[in-house]
Amino acid sequence: MLGLEYATGPEWVQAVLPHRAALLIEQAHLEKKAASSAISFLFRYPDEISLQAPLAELAREELEHFEQVLALLAVRGIRFGRQKPGTYAARLTSIIRPKEPDRMLDHLLCNAVIEARSCERMRLLAQGLAEVDPELAEFYRGLLGSEARHHGLFVELAKGVHPPEAVEARLEEILAHEAGILSAAGPRPRLHS
Repeated sequence: MLGLEYATGPEWVQAVLPHRAALLIEQAHLEKKAASSAISFLFRYPDEISLQAPLAELAREELEHFEQVLALLAVRGIRFGRQKPGTYAARLTSIIRPKEPDRMLDHLLCNAVIEARSCERMRLLAQGLAEVDPELAEFYRGLLGSEARHHGLFVELAKGVHPPEAVEARLEEILAHEAGILSAAGPRPRLHS
């Protein structure tokens, strides 16, 4: 998983297990945000043809996941609604440089790190929920393949429009930045703390 520098510990799983309804509402919002981010790339970089089809497909997949979460919420009688945004993404993306082409590279790599973190935590959730909520554990297991593909896709797209050595060097910086954010935060009952 991209060599994440901060490993989420078992205390995080214990912190989120009692908050499954809030976690599912957050999951729905995250899927929607991921689709929106992919679509935003399509509009921001229309001349980057190599980004168009893969990100359009990713946006569709994220919206399918959003619909799956909405269905799960409905079955469980959980009302979908607004949720106070977490600070993880804002703090992570504070590293994005303002000028192109650095801005595009940083956006792609921040998305890769977000997807990798989601993948790591969904795997932990699937394991932690296996005994207490097998249906929800299966749901998160079902998302793992997509999340793993998504973080790899963002890195691959970045290497398609930027020199691979620049991508790798910047990815290391962003991973270190993300590790600092999470190590300072401590466990919180959010998918992205």
